[in-house]
Amino acid sequence: MGKIIVPISSQVHRCNGSIYDRSSDGDYELKTNEQIKDCYLRKSSFYTENTIYPFLTEKDFEVGIVQRARDIIRVYRPLHPWNDLPLNEFYKASGLYRKDIASGLKGFTMASLLLFGKEEVIQSTLPYYKIEALVRRIDLERYDDRLSIRCNLIEAYKLLMDFVAKHLPDKFFLQGDQRISLREKIFRELIANFIIHREYANAFPSSLIIFKEKVVMVNANKPHFCGELSPEKLVPFPKNPTLAKFFVQLGRAEELGTGIRRVFKYIYDYSGREDILFKEEDIFTVETPLPCDKVITGELNGELNGELNEGQQKVFVLIKNSGGIQAGEISKKINMAFSTVDKHIRVLLKKKLIERQGSKKTGGYWKILASKE
Repeated sequence: MGKIIVPISSQVHRCNGSIYDRSSDGDYELKTNEQIKDCYLRKSSFYTENTIYPFLTEKDFEVGIVQRARDIIRVYRPLHPWNDLPLNEFYKASGLYRKDIASGLKGFTMASLLLFGKEEVIQSTLPYYKIEALVRRIDLERYDDRLSIRCNLIEAYKLLMDFVAKHLPDKFFLQGDQRISLREKIFRELIANFIIHREYANAFPSSLIIFKEKVVMVNANKPHFCGELSPEKLVPFPKNPTLAKFFVQLGRAEELGTGIRRVFKYIYDYSGREDILFKEEDIFTVETPLPCDKVITGELNGELNGELNEGQQKVFVLIKNSGGIQAGEISKKINMAFSTVDKHIRVLLKKKLIERQGSKKTGGYWKILASKE
């Protein structure tokens, strides 16, 4: 009878959805959150963000980004002790340059590479690292808009916030007598947590996807328990404490736990719903509800003038993404009756948003006329 040798792993693995603890006495299924938490803690001898790269130097950082980060900290926290430190001491104090007492190895860490690194250096060291931001409101098979991010985390945060601002509404909201941005309050915390709590040694791709009724964010994770998080049960547990501390000093994140509670506080005012989901497993999932409107007025991606209903928008986006598409193909893609698609196309033609080019014999194609101003 053959044998299968299973080597010891630094990670927790599942078999058919279950976790087993192997010992000389046998294999035992871990059934409670406490048992699973203990297993993860045993495996978490160190944080991967502290991995030292002896040959990583300041030349591998984006030009000017370290000074820019220090300037932000100086403005946000004028009395912070890091402000008066020379550069080499700043790296050490912030945990971005360290010495491993056990091995004697010293140098810049993975955290410093992720925060400041040039894109090509990050990709050569962590080739699987990327963040996909997608909009899938209309074209669910592909996307309405896409942003693929492979740069350092300081730039990634800004790009993701800009992407959210481009595609999500921001309701008028008064707190006392002051207007605040609910979108910024909520997604500032979600995106910061999305970035700083990822397990960067895991090749699972991170993604932020905007659907019609919700935003779904998924990340590789090293959980300390499995299940849904709520404000009452939330126990702060740093996944990347160095990255987390740095983002707090930048003013882009709150102390552990505070930011997530703030999201729960504002989500109903923003979306009119409370069914937000934080699910901690090997893959961390956040589902955030969005305000839903049957008719969207104004611009779609800065290109539509006037008002289109939902069906007309779907047809327009498909035509925009594939100029040679025929009405029959549109009908199949969005599961809409051919006659309805034809009616929507006539509306788009009448509004002078599209124009048919070429002859019927050669097939022709659609030309987009919508203003991009």
